[in-house]
Amino acid sequence: MITIGIDAGAATTKGVILLDREIAGYRIVSTAFDFLSTAETLFEELLATSDLRQEDVVKICATGYGRMMVTFANATVSEITAHAKGVNFFFPEVRGIIDVGGQDSKVIVVEEGKVIDFLMNDKCAAGTGKFLEYTAKALEVRIEDLGSLALGSVHPAAITSICTVFAESEVISLRAQGIPRADIAAGLIVNIAQRIVIMARRMGLKEPIAFVGGVAKNSGMRVELEKELDVTLSVPSEPQITGALGAALAAQKPEKRSSA
Repeated sequence: MITIGIDAGAATTKGVILLDREIAGYRIVSTAFDFLSTAETLFEELLATSDLRQEDVVKICATGYGRMMVTFANATVSEITAHAKGVNFFFPEVRGIIDVGGQDSKVIVVEEGKVIDFLMNDKCAAGTGKFLEYTAKALEVRIEDLGSLALGSVHPAAITSICTVFAESEVISLRAQGIPRADIAAGLIVNIAQRIVIMARRMGLKEPIAFVGGVAKNSGMRVELEKELDVTLSVPSEPQITGALGAALAAQKPEKRSSA
């Protein structure tokens, strides 16, 4: 049985092809202005790279911020449920999930892949990948290099701003004071990590805990979260696809039939 999950996120759109219980392929692309056209292009690329035809796909399930715009999908599932299913695929023993994406951060309490409770910060970019993106630009470093740069810091700078715009200005001010890039980068990561830790403690996350989303690729963030929470985080080899994977898994679930 071949199903496809599409996670239409605010920053990136992810797609996963699932052949029974095996990942047969995946793609990650930047989300354009039009969620639908981005998803359609992603879908076509998934088929092409996996040598599949549209008729080979039994069901398509969409999740994420723009899931309702993916009109060619047969079904939708909430991103909270999708991440729980996707993480359970990689780490069945996980009891807590920290998901930090481009526009929001989530802390999810799970039990055997089922959502028990969750907390989401989607009102402000502070504590998200967008925060890192803007401040990395102010530091004139690639966002991919921000984590490794921060790991070289000896004295992390104190970043007090909670607003992305003000934090960017604060970074520029610290540069003018001659503070090393590594210390500023570390200060930014500490700033975000502390916000996520507050959410995690509020929800009472218990080990094992998985760390997913695009920000999970940031080595400095992973180290800081592990230090603050005093845990070892489980991170999939590709932490950005858990939502799309969860949607593909949801698509494989037989539909309930009403009794005659």
